Amino acid sequence: MSSTSSHSYPMSSGEDQHSYIHNSSYQKAAIKGVEERIKQAILEKLDLQLNSNLISTFTIADFGCSIGPNTFHVVQSIIDTVKFKHLKENNETNIVPLEFQVFFNDQSNNDFNTLFRTQPLSSESQYFLAGVPGSFYGRLLPRNIIHIGHTSYTIHWLSEVPEHVCDRKSPAWNKNYIHCNNLIEEVTKAYKVQFKKDMEVFLQARAEELVHGGLMIVVGNCLPDGVSMYETWQGHVMETIGDCLLDMAKSGIMSEEKIELFNFPVYFPQFSELKLMIEENGSFMIEMMETISHPFEDKRLSNEFITSMFRAFLTTVIEQHFGNGVVDELFSRLSEKLSKHPIDFEMWKTQVVYHVVLKRK
Repeated sequence: MSSTSSHSYPMSSGEDQHSYIHNSSYQKAAIKGVEERIKQAILEKLDLQLNSNLISTFTIADFGCSIGPNTFHVVQSIIDTVKFKHLKENNETNIVPLEFQVFFNDQSNNDFNTLFRTQPLSSESQYFLAGVPGSFYGRLLPRNIIHIGHTSYTIHWLSEVPEHVCDRKSPAWNKNYIHCNNLIEEVTKAYKVQFKKDMEVFLQARAEELVHGGLMIVVGNCLPDGVSMYETWQGHVMETIGDCLLDMAKSGIMSEEKIELFNFPVYFPQFSELKLMIEENGSFMIEMMETISHPFEDKRLSNEFITSMFRAFLTTVIEQHFGNGVVDELFSRLSEKLSKHPIDFEMWKTQVVYHVVLKRK
């Protein structure tokens, strides 16, 4: 049985009202929420004389950069911190300034045109930039050239939908569910296996690209230990999207069989699970690994905000499976359902934001 797999699903492109550019403030808030702790880790853990050689060109890579603006904020923050550290450690008046090379990576069908067109003018003279198309589940760059790697809100996207979750004959069949909600043990196990496989490939590739002593920064959402996806408000929204798809099938817009063959290639691990996978890889020392509550947790997110956010990062995967023309209808129905039955945020549990700083051994 075929299913949604082996495709790339970039965030919504362009600069219109539905694009990721205008609907990524949730991710940016999380990034800014951990920014000071990551700056601290760079100042304390980064060695600017790696391998006994003074660095003249400092190289940064943002893996899964999308189209902005978050990637530009992250890169500028890293550069400012490294510059500060460089000046602090070299008090001579004739200090040679660092030059910065930044690689922006995402899937080959990412909207790189919008990315480069919207680069802040203030950053143009501060670093040399290049786009690197391709999946970060594999090597993208030569060995030993990256001093700081970064990725945020990316690794929950799997390289493919786990095997058998769309197969009616399999114990891992996900039935009418469209994501890993942790309600079916065999489905959860299949997603865990795929996530572990992808994480091993991701970490091994970054270990080869980073210089020894280089830092890899990873930020994203995960589940607190002991919490299942179906208990969270984010999981509830995904279930509601599934309900909307089934309603569309009943209306004849699509077939139920098409829905049975659809699952999102997305998996949110529990915090301890993520930590264990990093430790088992063995290529990095964990310099910092913490969680915080999302800065928006105390805010009552509007139905419009939630609908727009989910639309921005789910549109391409939905279109590739169901075809063009269903997205407007689907998210109109989602908005209507959320309006009729508003999310009671006090009733649902929430994911947490993790931030990890790894040092290449």
